[in-house]
Amino acid sequence: MNVILLEKVGKIGDVGDQVNVKAGYARNYLFPFSKAIPATKGNVADFDARKEELLKAANEKLAGAEGRAAKLNGVTITIEANSGEEGKLFGSIGTRDIADALIAAGHEVEKSEVQLPEGALRTTGDFAINLALGSEINAEINLKITGHDAPAETIAAMEEIEGKVEEAEESEPEESTVEDKE
Repeated sequence: MNVILLEKVGKIGDVGDQVNVKAGYARNYLFPFSKAIPATKGNVADFDARKEELLKAANEKLAGAEGRAAKLNGVTITIEANSGEEGKLFGSIGTRDIADALIAAGHEVEKSEVQLPEGALRTTGDFAINLALGSEINAEINLKITGHDAPAETIAAMEEIEGKVEEAEESEPEESTVEDKE
């Protein structure tokens, strides 16, 4: 399907390019997110009339992303989470947690911009996190996850539950067989 790109789309093309993409990609991604329009004669004529306006908007968006990247590069944030003695977290730190920490620090970030290619973080330590702020505009922040022991009440409750489970396993009657009853 031939489409006209209204903004830069990854490795497909730049603003104003007429490209051939699969119909499903166009219908399910490019059209709903206003990244492209079908390349019909009428749309080509309309695009030529609006080309300068769209190029100006794309350049402003790019400049904004570059400005955000300059502010975010090298920023260090710290997230504190419950952890065990070996540094394993009770739970995990995901893209939402990182975005919320950046917003709390006064930065404009969307959850979808935080990149965790290996999935959620489950240990304490220092991590380099990549932020995809636009097509080919990236920023790298430093994330420090510090752990603290769970509150004493939580540990006591967990030990109590373990004790009850062990007692229940010990008190379960063994299944009787026919031979035992005779």
